[in-house]
Amino acid sequence: MVTVALPDTWVYALRLPHDPRAARVARTTVRAALNGHGMAGVLDVVELLTSELVTNAYLHANGPASLRLTALGEGRFRVAVWDSHPYIPAPFAKPPGDRVPPGSAGAGGGRGLFLVQEFADSWGGWYLGGGLLDRGAGKLLWFEVGGRAAM
Repeated sequence: MVTVALPDTWVYALRLPHDPRAARVARTTVRAALNGHGMAGVLDVVELLTSELVTNAYLHANGPASLRLTALGEGRFRVAVWDSHPYIPAPFAKPPGDRVPPGSAGAGGGRGLFLVQEFADSWGGWYLGGGLLDRGAGKLLWFEVGGRAAM
């Protein structure tokens, strides 16, 4: 049997410990993967948004997270972050087209997910069951950039 893959598609997966350095490791991985595959045009946005999702996983879940980087072809790129916390935040939990307001000017946080809706071409989230008390599967948040993203 022969498997055929488009030449510009690939996937990397990384398990991240519950550690404050996880966002830095994720940024370094994104930078290496995108530079290595000639996708520097989306690097800054992907690096920023990946850092936001991984930081949220660290802040709101009590265990490890997983990062998956996927080149979808035709210049499109998807990042997905899994964690064990069941809550899907806005804008990921909102119907397409709904917007969340930016964080207040004096707040120390609260802008990361707003950045996703501003800079990603599409995004979403899936509840995977379980949660904090029953050690279930949690959630997966994702975003896409580049090309024309399919909804």
